[in-house]
Amino acid sequence: MPLAPIRFIRNLGRTREIVTVLLNHGFGDVVERLRLMGYLRWWRRVILRRPEPTPTLTVAQRIRLALEELGPTFVKFGQVMSTRPDLLPAALIVELEKLQEHVPPFSGQEARRILELEIGAPVETLFSRFDPQPLAAGSLGQVHRAWLRDGTTLAVKIRRPNVVSDVERDLSLMGELAVMIERHVPEAEVFDPVGLVAQFARTIRREVNFNREARTMDEFRRLFRHDATLDIPTVCWDLTTEAVVTMRFIDGLKVNDRTELVAAGLDPSEVAANGARIFMKMAFEHGLFHGDPHPGNMRILRNGVVGLIDFGMVGRLEDDKREQLLDLFAGVTRGDVRGCVDQVLLIGKPFRPIDRPLLQSDVRDLIDGFYGLPLESINVGKLLSEFVNILSSHSIRYPADLMLLIRAIITLEGVGRELDPEFNLASHLAPLVEHLVRERYNPQRMAARAITDAKMLLGVLHDLPVNVGQTLAKLSKDDLRIHLEHRHLEHLITEVDRSSNRIVIGLVMSALIVASALVIRTTGNAAWWISVPTFVLSSFLGIWLIYGVFRSGRL
Repeated sequence: MPLAPIRFIRNLGRTREIVTVLLNHGFGDVVERLRLMGYLRWWRRVILRRPEPTPTLTVAQRIRLALEELGPTFVKFGQVMSTRPDLLPAALIVELEKLQEHVPPFSGQEARRILELEIGAPVETLFSRFDPQPLAAGSLGQVHRAWLRDGTTLAVKIRRPNVVSDVERDLSLMGELAVMIERHVPEAEVFDPVGLVAQFARTIRREVNFNREARTMDEFRRLFRHDATLDIPTVCWDLTTEAVVTMRFIDGLKVNDRTELVAAGLDPSEVAANGARIFMKMAFEHGLFHGDPHPGNMRILRNGVVGLIDFGMVGRLEDDKREQLLDLFAGVTRGDVRGCVDQVLLIGKPFRPIDRPLLQSDVRDLIDGFYGLPLESINVGKLLSEFVNILSSHSIRYPADLMLLIRAIITLEGVGRELDPEFNLASHLAPLVEHLVRERYNPQRMAARAITDAKMLLGVLHDLPVNVGQTLAKLSKDDLRIHLEHRHLEHLITEVDRSSNRIVIGLVMSALIVASALVIRTTGNAAWWISVPTFVLSSFLGIWLIYGVFRSGRL
C-alpha cells in the first residue's frame, strides 16, 4: 500500500530523497518490496541516468551511511537504536554507534534573532556579552557562551530554526514507512518497526522541547542537593523557553584526559570512583539517570567535583524494575539458574515462543562464568554484554529505559577503565545493592507495601459482585460477546477488494464492447450515437484497468 496520498503529496520532495538514498546505498530490493520503486525508477533512469549501484559494503555499513545521508532526524534515530542490542544484530549496533552528527552550525546572527524572539528583549539588554561563535553544534541546537553583568558565565542552548517542522515531517514519513515495512517485510516484524518509531518519536519530541531538559536539570539538582561531589548546571528560568535554555556554564577538565587530571593534582582513580558512585546512586536509588555519560558530557572541576551537562537523554527506572534487576544480580552471585530465568522473563517480553530449556542452559553458561565470585569482583560490563546477547538470541525485548541503563553502565565502566586500569564498577555497585536489599525488607517498608496490596485486593473484591452480576445478566440474555482480534488480514482484505473491483470493471468493459459491436452489426450506422460512446467508455475503462495493473507492479 503506498503512502497516504495527502501525506505523500505534502512530503513529496522528502519522500523522493529518502527513496533515492536507499537506492544509492543498494537497498533497491527493500524499496521494491515497499512498493516505492515506481515513484523513483523513472527519476533514476531519465533524470539521473544512473545504473543500479552494486553494493560492496556490508548491510550494516550501508544502513549507517544511508542514515547519515538522510540527515539529523535519521541520525538521531540510529543513535537511539544503538541502545537496543536486545533487538538489533551486534554488527548493526557497532555501525550505529559510529553515527556522528556532522551538522554545520547556523550563523551567530540567526542565533541572536531566535534568542531575541524567544525572550522578547535585545541581546544587549540580556547580557553584558554574547559570543556569536558557538561552543558546540548538534542536530537540534547549538550552545553559545554569554556573560551577565555581574560576571557570571552562562551557556545558552538555542534550538535550530525550523527543526520542529523538519522533525515532524520526518517522523510522519518514518511512521508510514514503518507501517509499510511491517506489512510487506514480514521478517522485520520481530523488530517492531512501528513500536520503535513511536518510541523514537516520544524521545525526540522531548528533546526538541528545551523546557523539558531544563526541568530535568532542576530535578537532578533537587535529588543531589546534599551531594557536594556532583555539580548540575543551574537553570536561568527567566531566560529559558521551549526553544532556548540558559544555564550556568560549567568549566572543567575532560574526564578522559588522565594527563590533565594528574597535572591538576587530582587522583584519576578517585575521579572514576566518584563518577561510578554518583551514577549508581542515580539509577538504583533515585531511579533517574543520565542516559549518555560519555566523556563529552562530563567535566571534572579543579576540586574533583564531577560536572554533568546535556540532559537531553535521560532514563527512568521504576521501583519494580530496579528490584527485578537487583534480584537478577543477586541470582547470578548465588548461582540460582531458575531464579535468573524467571527474572529474565519477568522483566522482558518475548516476541516469539520461548524454548525455556535452551534459555535455562544459556543462563547457566552465563552464571558459571561468575558463580562463586563476590559481587564486588564481577566485571559488570562483561556480565551485562553477555546478558544482552542471551536476550537477543532468544528474541526477548526489554524496556527501552532498562536497555539505556545497560548501555550507560557499559559506557561508564569503559570511561572508568581509561582513568584507572584496576577500576571495577561492581565494587561500587555492591554496597548499594546490599543497602537496597536491606531497605526492601525494612519492616516499615514491608508494612507499607502490605497495606498497598491489601487496598488493591479490597478494590478487586469490592468490584467482583458487580462484574459477576453483569456477566451473568449478559449470559441470561444471550448477549455475552467474545471479541477476537485477527492480525495481518487487512492486507488480504484489501487485495481481495482490489481484485474484485478489477474483475467487475473487466466484466463491465467486456459486456460494453460486445454490446456496442452487436448494435453496430445489427443496425449499421443508424445507432452510432449509442455504439460509439459505449465503445469509447469501454476503451477508457480498459485503459484505466491496464494502467492500474501496471502501476501496482504485478501482472
